[in-house]
Amino acid sequence: MKIKRLPVDPGAAAWNALLPAAAPPEPLEGAVTADWLVIGAGLAGLAAARRLAQLHPGDRIVMLEARRVAEGPAGRNSGFMIDLPHDLTSEDYGGAIERDLFQIRANRHAIAFAKKAVEDYGLTREAFDPVGKVNAAATGKGHAHNVDFARHLAVLREPCEMLDAGQMREMTGTGYYRSGLFTPGAVMLQPAMFVRGIAAGLISGGVHIHEKSPVVALERAGNWVAKTPKGQVTTPRVILAVNGHAESFGQFTGRLMHVFTYASMTRVLTSDEGARLGGHARWGVTPSDPLGTTVRRISGTGGDRIIVRNRFTFNPSLESSEVQLARVARDHDRAFAARFPMLAGVGMDYRWGGRLCLSRNGVSAFGEVEEGVFAACCQNGLGTAKGTLSGLLAAEQASGVGSELLDGMLAEAAPQKLPWRPIAQIGATAFLRWGEMRAGREL
Repeated sequence: MKIKRLPVDPGAAAWNALLPAAAPPEPLEGAVTADWLVIGAGLAGLAAARRLAQLHPGDRIVMLEARRVAEGPAGRNSGFMIDLPHDLTSEDYGGAIERDLFQIRANRHAIAFAKKAVEDYGLTREAFDPVGKVNAAATGKGHAHNVDFARHLAVLREPCEMLDAGQMREMTGTGYYRSGLFTPGAVMLQPAMFVRGIAAGLISGGVHIHEKSPVVALERAGNWVAKTPKGQVTTPRVILAVNGHAESFGQFTGRLMHVFTYASMTRVLTSDEGARLGGHARWGVTPSDPLGTTVRRISGTGGDRIIVRNRFTFNPSLESSEVQLARVARDHDRAFAARFPMLAGVGMDYRWGGRLCLSRNGVSAFGEVEEGVFAACCQNGLGTAKGTLSGLLAAEQASGVGSELLDGMLAEAAPQKLPWRPIAQIGATAFLRWGEMRAGREL
């Protein structure tokens, strides 16, 4: 199988740009052999490599990353590692009771796995901050969504706290929000700091990570042979941790939806601007409507800044353009101005897009897809937790280690086949635009 394309993400990977420059990459050169090959150094790939290192401490583990660690989707997300149900296609994130209970157990297993890695590798609180999160509502409809979600959480016996408009202003500094629903189990990440720290820890433990080494062919010749522009890896077992790019490897063809979402990050706020804003120095809110606007305020490495994320586009080509990003940027500026009138004149330093992969029926693209090849793909918009989970479970499946969580993942249906591509394009684009229009002031 020749891989003829690579995904294209527009804009800078801003979270990574805030950090000190990484050491120069070490692309793969020449022919090597390995006991295990992990393709993709995102959240799923890093989790898979760590779990393999735990299960097989003497084995040679090689990881190939097409770009630099943290330049792809793992370093472009909003930085919420969420433990509770978070279905982007639903009205209020919730779903069926039994499935949601399983998902909570699975997400918390992934968060605990990540937390142990953070402790082992000495990452800071800025990289991984277990402070919970807030679903923010700007409208009566959004508040009703929060109320419905709170009822659903009560049935699940999950704690939550409804915040009123005054409490939201105290936290965010803005009077834009009518209410918020706080849940304590989520983690706030600095995504690039987190994945770079995990990668550095794996390297120190003996995992061989080769950046700037895209796989251009994956073929079976007794063992599997993965070719890059300047080298190749021969191995009996491969973990494919490339999310929607799995289709480029001939897997799940016509079953994965490729969606981009977009974000903008302000320049550093001055001390006077920070005082005018007020509120807490660090906070983050997801929207009560799944297609609304996510907002974070950060401080620390890179200074005091605000990030807004909204808008979704359907891009089956795995590419989004600078032109598309520029169109979306106008919506970011409107969302920022509406929420923070006291910060008029504060411009954006960074704008970027990042890929999500969804399936029509909300399941992962997971499991042994060919002899010796195990997929940990399609995270359905919850890549931080689900990516971590699918990576570690793929490593366990490949190692013959069973668990209730692995059984649950393997019991899921396969991703449903999508309609003919032009019809899928029209339908998905219409659904996204309709959802964003319905979001109203939540956008």
